[in-house]
Amino acid sequence: MNPHAVSRRQAAGAVAAWGLGAWSLPGHATPDTAPPWPLASEVPGGVVHVPLGPATARPTALSDDARLLVVGSPAGWTALIGIPLAAGPGTAQILVEDADGTWRTLAYRIEPKAYPQQRLNVAPRSVDLSPRDLARHERERAHQLSLMALFSEPVPTDLRMRPPVNGRRSSSFGLRRIFNGQARQPHSGMDIAAGTGTAVGAPLAGRVIDTGDYFFNGQTVWLDHGGGLLSMLCHLSRIDVRNGDPLSAGQRLGAVGATGRVTGPHLHWSVLLNRTSVDPALFIHA
Repeated sequence: MNPHAVSRRQAAGAVAAWGLGAWSLPGHATPDTAPPWPLASEVPGGVVHVPLGPATARPTALSDDARLLVVGSPAGWTALIGIPLAAGPGTAQILVEDADGTWRTLAYRIEPKAYPQQRLNVAPRSVDLSPRDLARHERERAHQLSLMALFSEPVPTDLRMRPPVNGRRSSSFGLRRIFNGQARQPHSGMDIAAGTGTAVGAPLAGRVIDTGDYFFNGQTVWLDHGGGLLSMLCHLSRIDVRNGDPLSAGQRLGAVGATGRVTGPHLHWSVLLNRTSVDPALFIHA
């Protein structure tokens, strides 16, 4: 018996430069040697690759009860884990189910990263929500949390994404804004500046799982790429798809706008992996 094989209950108890065609992330494998997965970045907001070893069938792996995206082949499987922005440095663990039904733990390291901050002084009404607006936001947030929990199959094999719109990156992932001395949640996606009406395409093949007009995000489309990998595209001026529509990579889904709580037209693009917002830039490489 494997001395590290334990029940799930026991294991749980133990436990960038912007360019439309050119991206550079120091310290990572080059596109010539990297598999068609997101680049590894073992920091909050990054994606860690944890080798699971060979197995005849794709293993099941969990992190905090969220199922993980497992890629590879019987010769060797790898779990791709989105690290929450709120995670501190140190050691974390995942659970892996073996073929005999027992569970084992695998550990990985999270390294520290300091994201930039921006301090702004604005009119109080631009920061504080009315009770009505707050109630709306909480309802919408609960709905979006249900979308984040989706895990569908088949699992994608090529995870390389394309920018959903041509334009300049106007705000990067992880930026924390401090309004009138009050810290807000870090920026959970990438903002791309473009004019109203500019076409927005699917960054990766997927299925539309939600469309709507939200308080903060404005007109929004959610895409399910499979295996717990999702995209959210916000502030659209128009939506050209419906729930259930299958989309190929690059297929138009809407147009850039300035809907929701924004000051000008741009696209906000979030990528989520195992219910966690991660840096979209990690998915864009040749």
